[in-house]
Amino acid sequence: MELTRQQKDIINSSGNIKINAVAGSGKTSTIIEYAANRPKGSRILYLAFNKAVKTEAAEKFRSRGLPNVTVETAHSLAFAQVVMRSKYQVKTRDYTIDEIISILQLQGTGVQHSQLLIAGHILKLTSYFCNSDQPKVQNLDYISLLRDDEAKQFVSSNYDYINTKTRTLLGKMDKGEIEITHDFYLKKFQLRQPQLGFDYILFDEAQDASPAMLDIFLTQKATKVMVGDTHQQIYRWRYAVNSLEKVNFKTYHLSTSFRFGQDIANLAMETLRLKNLLEPHPPMTILGKGRETKIKTNAVIARTNLGLLTKAIEYVTERKNIKHIYFEGNINSYTYADEGASLYDILNLYNANHDEIRDPVIRSMRDMEDLETYIQQTADSGLSMMSELVRLYGNRIPGMIKAIKEKHVRQEEKAKAEIIFSTVHRCKGMEYDAVLLADDFVTEEKIRRLREDKNARPAEFERMNEEINLLYVAITRAKQGLYLPESLVPKHFPASAKIYLIAAPKPPQKKDSNTKTNLRENHTPLANQSWTVALDNELTIMFADGYSLSDLSQHFGRSKTAISMRIKKLGLEDLYY
Repeated sequence: MELTRQQKDIINSSGNIKINAVAGSGKTSTIIEYAANRPKGSRILYLAFNKAVKTEAAEKFRSRGLPNVTVETAHSLAFAQVVMRSKYQVKTRDYTIDEIISILQLQGTGVQHSQLLIAGHILKLTSYFCNSDQPKVQNLDYISLLRDDEAKQFVSSNYDYINTKTRTLLGKMDKGEIEITHDFYLKKFQLRQPQLGFDYILFDEAQDASPAMLDIFLTQKATKVMVGDTHQQIYRWRYAVNSLEKVNFKTYHLSTSFRFGQDIANLAMETLRLKNLLEPHPPMTILGKGRETKIKTNAVIARTNLGLLTKAIEYVTERKNIKHIYFEGNINSYTYADEGASLYDILNLYNANHDEIRDPVIRSMRDMEDLETYIQQTADSGLSMMSELVRLYGNRIPGMIKAIKEKHVRQEEKAKAEIIFSTVHRCKGMEYDAVLLADDFVTEEKIRRLREDKNARPAEFERMNEEINLLYVAITRAKQGLYLPESLVPKHFPASAKIYLIAAPKPPQKKDSNTKTNLRENHTPLANQSWTVALDNELTIMFADGYSLSDLSQHFGRSKTAISMRIKKLGLEDLYY
């Protein structure tokens, strides 16, 4: 491949460096060429973000003829050193609240749900410690992480007990009395202060490193290369820190994206400028040099599981022509909360079928109001989203989930899927030809409201900054076309040939039950009106979604011939067939 000037500068650099790379800028290719240009016989470690990236990167280094490059994740390194040939057994999933209550024999305080609340905070404090760089739990200020005043008050009143029981849990894992978690063996690895014996270490996705990972990396004697995107930090909820901002290495940039064109690059830059509404940020330059190709992969991306499932239900129930769909990650994970409660447990609570509830925590709730009080006290976003979904769809949920699963294809058949569904976190590092965003992302209006709130706390500004990052990551998954609600586009952003705006739906009108529903609310004939950018965008979206010529004719109030001519004029058949 032909390298850019920026890539050549990185490859020819020396000493410890950090690379701030925009989405789609070929950072992996650059790192591979960097490795290929190190002295012969150099021992090189490439630290990947997760197993999927590790597998892909290993193949790329192999193809480039670089057997001296070892590809690992931080967890795979820790597993080999801590778990293999040890007494430890690793838990395949995280501990549940009910398991913690049983293992630690927790006592309640008399406050409603106090056992559950204490167990939940023990789990969170354990995770916080294992991801930190601190040697002791006592060194952490856990209370400062809590958002809700009621939660802070509860934890403050019970902090000694929570702290003591957290240390007891860690001690039981350390002695091998109970299964250890993935976070635990990484923490144990970090506390051993290992020296890995490499000449160069290449640390990918550094903006989402945990303090524990960063500490392991920085204590190595090797030449260090950190690569990532400051604006793609989206794992603060997992206690990640933006390592690129924490180290004083010489900075290099990769600002040319080979994924998308300048239209999408401009929207990405405009989205990042929203950060200036919160505090001044240095400008970010993105040069879009993606090539136009036919659209083969279509994806729907949402901020939350709730937003994604709602969109999937809409596609499956309203767009009968779609035969195959695919969810990034395990499809079942979208219907479960982190602690194990399922969407069906909450539906059974909604229907007062307590005998059918499998999860002990949900079974302990009297009703939905009781659950929602617990959700407020714990700020459990997973339970909150599933509760909302049950309130929204009620007993239609089983049929809807069944319809989704019937159309879902296996991972090896992913190419057959007409639509791929994913949350932002699950599609990190991926790309699709055309992307439609759900309407559950942050808006400029919400950012401005926070800025004007005189009672807003610094932590709220940090969280809002990450919400902007999530929108930026979602936007930059698109290669050819991007479809998004108008509310997500910064004010005064110009119309674009590759960015299609979806107007907010109008309130539904009463219809005669014997009359077939028209596709356009308040429909008026448009046959004598000129095609506008908004109408072209609407036609493109519907054509990509597979609406028939008859449906399009009815929707736009024009003849089939007129619709066909416009489709040809816009080149939609070349793009989507």
